[in-house]
Amino acid sequence: MTARASLLSLATANPPHDLPQDEVAAMARELFGPRFAEFERMARVFETTGIARRQGPRPIDWYREPKGWPERTAVYLEAGEALFVEAAEKALASAGVGAAEVDQIVTVSSTGVATPSLEARAFTRMGFRAGVQRVPVFGLGCAGGVTGLSIAARLAEARPGSVVLLVAVELCTLAFRMDELTKANVVATALFGDGAAAAVLRAGEAAGGLATVEGAGEHTWPDTLDVMGWNVDPVGFGVIFARSIPPFATQHVGPAVDGVLDRLGLTTREVDRFVCHPGGTKVVEAMEIALKLEPGSLDVEREVLRDHGNMSAPTALFALKRVLEARPPERAVLLALGPGFTASAVSLVQGAAG
Repeated sequence: MTARASLLSLATANPPHDLPQDEVAAMARELFGPRFAEFERMARVFETTGIARRQGPRPIDWYREPKGWPERTAVYLEAGEALFVEAAEKALASAGVGAAEVDQIVTVSSTGVATPSLEARAFTRMGFRAGVQRVPVFGLGCAGGVTGLSIAARLAEARPGSVVLLVAVELCTLAFRMDELTKANVVATALFGDGAAAAVLRAGEAAGGLATVEGAGEHTWPDTLDVMGWNVDPVGFGVIFARSIPPFATQHVGPAVDGVLDRLGLTTREVDRFVCHPGGTKVVEAMEIALKLEPGSLDVEREVLRDHGNMSAPTALFALKRVLEARPPERAVLLALGPGFTASAVSLVQGAAG
């Protein structure tokens, strides 16, 4: 029998500058309003997202001036490395593991381009050993934290006793675009924040920790490339929201999750808590409907959204950390939607890994 991976620790980090939602809304009105006739009709999105504040690597005034790839990338490299180190050090300390004991590093990020990747840039600062294996992952978007956890668990299970470090780092605010006068860009400006989450996993007898990874799965819908993603142009990344995600989730997520759980030998009745990526207030509501949950059930998700905004990949792990710290459910299913368009799920249970 394959030894299951244990989640030994889970930690989070945010960049230093607070971005209150009312100040971001005022800046957006100042910069978009005179040039975009539809802005006032859309401005309520800053109030309806359920976000009170977000965090970014620079003060709010930095975002007023036009930026190109060089400026965005320079901040991504600096702030991304700092967030990687902070989240990773917290997770390793909580697990009682030194950086030199890490055997494999899974780094998830889709909001900047770094070659060498972030774990290589943080290598000496962290104190990783020369023989550590690096697995950088790009392009998973909001599903990155969940799929990254699945990848890290499979790596741990493949080599019982080895230590796997997962770090998801996203700097979504670096994609704020004042040159794109589109509905999708206004929504992105109202929604996205920055953060990082890190986890330590190990498989083997008496691994202990917060939970055991029971299984994972994905569902990708064909012909849905226009639901979510990036456009790439000389200025930077530009968000793709060609189709509204909440109605899509309401209609399609339930059957997809049923299929994923069925492949794991489970049903929704056996899940004590779905922990969902809070992509926005309407997305959270859509997930409650799709999963047949009581309205308001995803309360922790709303709290994460309120405090940090949608940070893309790390956000679901922020919610998982709060759920596990409050009252760990016997079985939790971590769920997120990302570009592809894909639903990614990981089932976690209490008890020792076998």
